[in-house]
Amino acid sequence: MINCNDWPIGVCSWSLGNDFDKIGILREQTELNHIHLAVSPALAKKGQSYLSRAQKENWSITATMIDFPQEDYSTLELIKVTGGIVPDKYWNDNRKRVFDAVDITAELGVKYLSLHFGFLDLKDPDSAGKIIDRAKTLADKAKQENIRLLMETGQETATELRQFLEELNHPALGVNFDPANMILYNKGSPVKAVQTLAPWIKHVHIKDALYTQTPGTWGLEVPWNTGQVGGDEFLKVLKIINFNGALAVERESGNNRFGDIQTAVDALTAFAG
Repeated sequence: MINCNDWPIGVCSWSLGNDFDKIGILREQTELNHIHLAVSPALAKKGQSYLSRAQKENWSITATMIDFPQEDYSTLELIKVTGGIVPDKYWNDNRKRVFDAVDITAELGVKYLSLHFGFLDLKDPDSAGKIIDRAKTLADKAKQENIRLLMETGQETATELRQFLEELNHPALGVNFDPANMILYNKGSPVKAVQTLAPWIKHVHIKDALYTQTPGTWGLEVPWNTGQVGGDEFLKVLKIINFNGALAVERESGNNRFGDIQTAVDALTAFAG
């Protein structure tokens, strides 16, 4: 097992296509033994074999993750209307999807399940009320199973997300903090956002990005320590807020994801801030 500071270092399974053979090679080469596990494959026809393999590999699972089939990330405008639990058309199916993911997370003995809730429009009372009700429904289910739902950062500012969390004031809600998403969605400084969301941050993604030069378009995801997150400064602010969770390296683009993940792991183990 390898750490950065006192934080266990892991990898997001989907960064390597949920391919346990590749993830096993990564473990052999880096001694990394933690994983943020996607549970969508467990909801497919051969889901049980996927879960059995995950358990057989004896990973230390820091959190699980669920996504939604209708999500379209091709543009910011499309993900705004298709993302998370926001679209009415898919709410019933997605509620069941999250409920099933909660059950799987509990079965695995994992305490966190992460997901994108979608864009939070708190300025529109009808929209805000709908999302608050849906979030409470999901969080109530998680609480029954002693699971905490972690909202992924990025699709709103840290201040907006904090307002949402304070309004719900639900013990089964927290944050999976992704610094690159703050940049990709152009929602403010990741370092400042950590300080704003400190009480809720339970799990962290290690991912980097560059701000867009064209308003209304995506930023660019890049390998760790080559973008505008500011790796060492980001890790230092995690120390300042006394973060005590795990770091999961996530790489969702590029032609050398395996190598980029290895480089990120090396940088994390070398951190001495």
